[in-house]
Amino acid sequence: MPQPTSTGRRAASGVLLVALLAGCQASGDGTPTAAESGAPAPIGAESGTPAPTGSASTATPTTSPSPVTAANTVEVCEAVDRLLLDASRKIAADSTAATERKLTGEQITAQLRETLADLADQVDAQARRAQDREIRTLVAGTADRIDAGARAERPTAWLAETYTDIPATLMRDCRP
Repeated sequence: MPQPTSTGRRAASGVLLVALLAGCQASGDGTPTAAESGAPAPIGAESGTPAPTGSASTATPTTSPSPVTAANTVEVCEAVDRLLLDASRKIAADSTAATERKLTGEQITAQLRETLADLADQVDAQARRAQDREIRTLVAGTADRIDAGARAERPTAWLAETYTDIPATLMRDCRP
């Protein structure tokens, strides 16, 4: 049976990689955010909120989808990114707490399975929201992969081997 600290470290390592990969993602329109480009944020801009670009007419939301993409592709992809980041943070925090509380490997595994199962359900809900069939299929497939991790015999190994590939796949394929 693996020691609680080695299981926690493996989980934390996988989460760290996921967080780093997700942090490298560009904004939804393909241009880097101010933080990504190293440019200072405009005065008065909130941290983490991209500044509007272009004319005022481009900032006005439209009610019809563009001819290239379904109306909510960007929103669904961004929501899935946020879910993955939130789950990664939770897994990292749980791993740290597990080490401090000296949880057993079984307790850590149960906690990780619960987090992954909840994440799979949330990602699946986003898939059902997607109006674009390809994005719906991609996001539903992601939910299925995460659900498989929740059911894996060794979810910490799955986390390191499979979960870390998910953000890269979404960064490449989940876009308008």
